[in-house]
Amino acid sequence: MRCAILAFVGGAALLQTRAALPTLAVLLALAGLALAAAALATLLRHGWRTAATAIAGTLAGFCWAAFVAGRALAPALAQADEGRDVVVVGTVDSLPGAGEQSVRFHFAIEEVIAPRAMRVPPRVVLSWYAHDAPGKVRPGERWRLKVRLQRPHGNANPGGFDYELWLLEQGVRATGYVRKEGDNVRLDVFVATPHNLVERARAVLRNRIRRALAGREYAGVIVALVVGDQRAIGQSDWQVFNRTGIGHLISISGLHITMIAGLVAWTVSWLWRHSFFVPGAALPLRLPAQKVGALGGTLAALLYVLLAGFGVPAQRTLYMLCVVALALWTGRLAGVLHVLALAAGVVVLVDPWAVLWPGFWLSFGAVGLILYATVGRTAIHKQAPAPDAGDDETRRGRPLTRRQRLAQAVRAAAVTQYAVTLGLVPLTMLLFAQVSIVSPLANAIAIPVVSLLVTPLALAGGMLPEPLSTPLLVGAHEIVAALAALLRWVSASRLAVWTAPAPAGWTFALALFGTIWLLAPRGWPARWLGVVTWLPLLGGQPDFAPPGTFRVVAFDVGQGMAVLVETAGHRLLYDTGPAYGPDADAGSRVIVPYLRMRGIDRLDGAIVSHGDADHAGGALSLLAGVEAGWLLSSLPHHHPVARAAPRYLHCAAGQRWEWDGVRFEMLHPLPASYTDRQPKANALSCTLRITNGAKSILLAGDIEAAQEARLVRENADALRADVLLAPHHGSGTSSTPGFLAAVQPSVAVFQVGYRNRYKHPQKRVYERYGQLGIERLRTDVSGAVMLDFGDEVQAHEYRREHVRYWYGQ
Repeated sequence: MRCAILAFVGGAALLQTRAALPTLAVLLALAGLALAAAALATLLRHGWRTAATAIAGTLAGFCWAAFVAGRALAPALAQADEGRDVVVVGTVDSLPGAGEQSVRFHFAIEEVIAPRAMRVPPRVVLSWYAHDAPGKVRPGERWRLKVRLQRPHGNANPGGFDYELWLLEQGVRATGYVRKEGDNVRLDVFVATPHNLVERARAVLRNRIRRALAGREYAGVIVALVVGDQRAIGQSDWQVFNRTGIGHLISISGLHITMIAGLVAWTVSWLWRHSFFVPGAALPLRLPAQKVGALGGTLAALLYVLLAGFGVPAQRTLYMLCVVALALWTGRLAGVLHVLALAAGVVVLVDPWAVLWPGFWLSFGAVGLILYATVGRTAIHKQAPAPDAGDDETRRGRPLTRRQRLAQAVRAAAVTQYAVTLGLVPLTMLLFAQVSIVSPLANAIAIPVVSLLVTPLALAGGMLPEPLSTPLLVGAHEIVAALAALLRWVSASRLAVWTAPAPAGWTFALALFGTIWLLAPRGWPARWLGVVTWLPLLGGQPDFAPPGTFRVVAFDVGQGMAVLVETAGHRLLYDTGPAYGPDADAGSRVIVPYLRMRGIDRLDGAIVSHGDADHAGGALSLLAGVEAGWLLSSLPHHHPVARAAPRYLHCAAGQRWEWDGVRFEMLHPLPASYTDRQPKANALSCTLRITNGAKSILLAGDIEAAQEARLVRENADALRADVLLAPHHGSGTSSTPGFLAAVQPSVAVFQVGYRNRYKHPQKRVYERYGQLGIERLRTDVSGAVMLDFGDEVQAHEYRREHVRYWYGQ
């Protein structure tokens, strides 16, 4: 059974690596082969039976995942309908996320009013931009809205979050926004469905917590623990939580769900055992208290998962607990590995995309490690031998004292923490390219504080009437504030986190083998040698460009610009992308995760070409997350980004330097430009040319026709480049024919957002590049563009080389 289930999980994982879904004919053929292999397994001997079972399970998992994916992809918005206005009627079916002047929510569409012939997916994500929008939308309301939709699209970068996959898993097949000029009307205050009842209850709880903790710094953490909404937690707080390794606690996590389920199960079991439900009745004789407790714990877990909005990570924990409860009810709990395998199979059966998320592997990895390191080794006995007793009394033993039981419990907890902390190092490095050194200490403090104090207080405060709830919520908040202050101090050290490049397959496999050796039972020879296998894992170095060459990564940051330049021993970042919201920007969402994946913890220099938000929006997050040697920009010295830099200088034509045989030269702006009191920001864009003598690239920022004309007139020879980062994203005010004739690029890169409101690149400008025979690469189509400059220029497109079936383009 375990072999079949694990093979089923592997087959589902295999499907998620495919560029396209199999056709119906292929799917039916594979399903037939799975049935044949399953039938053959019943006729073969043990060895061959296992092989046939594995084949059957793998094919079944592949076919099931393909079937579910096909159904999820089916309700798609036609490409021709992108950008069209459509009037729809539907209900708000999620907890809205509110900004200062906008609100974002899931909308279940019931009817298309106009145009009626237009096919709209049944579930979409909408943003409503208006000064009064955050207060006007509540879960369960039915609205008639005029909206403009587009197909799912997200940024595509190495090591980045896959937004398109997340939308697919949520059942969302279009995104869009509410049109201000539409006749947008609330039709019903509340549409009563079980889902809407849960979402409205979550909204009520969230509002109650916000009122009780108005103006308090960590109100968002309390909201996250009660209703699972993490959107109010600031980016700086997440940085502290992640650096200390306790990010998993700041939500309705598997640990909290399991804790609540266990507490309720114990309470129900104790009450049942003492017949509190029916005084005088011998209830345990009718139904064992352990089974009743398991049922009560499972129901409690279900209610808590509903509070979390029935999110996918919380569902995984619920399914695991349901499998354990079912195993207990059927008397099959002894086979813990069978139960764990069955839980994994149920999770993947319900959600085949679960195998693509770190939480799946970390959850099951942690449970597996605990079983491996503790079962049969750290059992807590109720009796212990008397030290001076005779043989008979020694065998019988005597009851343990309270202190002895406490000591054994602490020892078991320490062994568990030791096993999980060390055992998850290889997997954590593979998934995140970093591991928190202070995590054992931080978790030893945070787990009991958050799980045993903060979460119960927050839940009680959320459920009780308001006069009683406020003191509990304030108390929970103050405990979180004290804990956060301690964590901030712990995380401040540079040694708090160990970073290294994401490991290669062989490095991970070696470290995994060494970890199993390290956690082996006592008596296993030379267990300490397991740590030695970690050296390639933890000591890896970033992949450097060969001397005399350089690499360029033009990130897919949406409508904005961000380019990483690497030589053999130096790193330079040109622009930092846009800000997406108050606590989200390209620096924290795209650039820093990529640098972390590569094991790069320091930039030798950074350039912010000018002050527009799509170029400087991620600068503060970048400077907070990565050390930078210096910053060049046209920003005034009093600008927050300039003040945050360790060393700041204005960029100016004539600045030159050389790194590892690669020359850098600033061509614009002129030093005299800074004397103009009111220059247009674009006119001051830092324009940089980089060359290794054989090949070159020109990074032109947002310069426009006037600046292009000056460069052509005064410094045309210096403009020649093989690759051009299209000025101003290909706007109609840039890329003049004279400028392109002077640069003579063979490749042009357009960093633009998908269906951006500026319509960049302009059609006539884009065609101008094509008419000149210039290869055109767009980040909204290609994702991140990687360029290797040696004797030739080699271009790599992330979406083309990492294509998946859920990519819409």
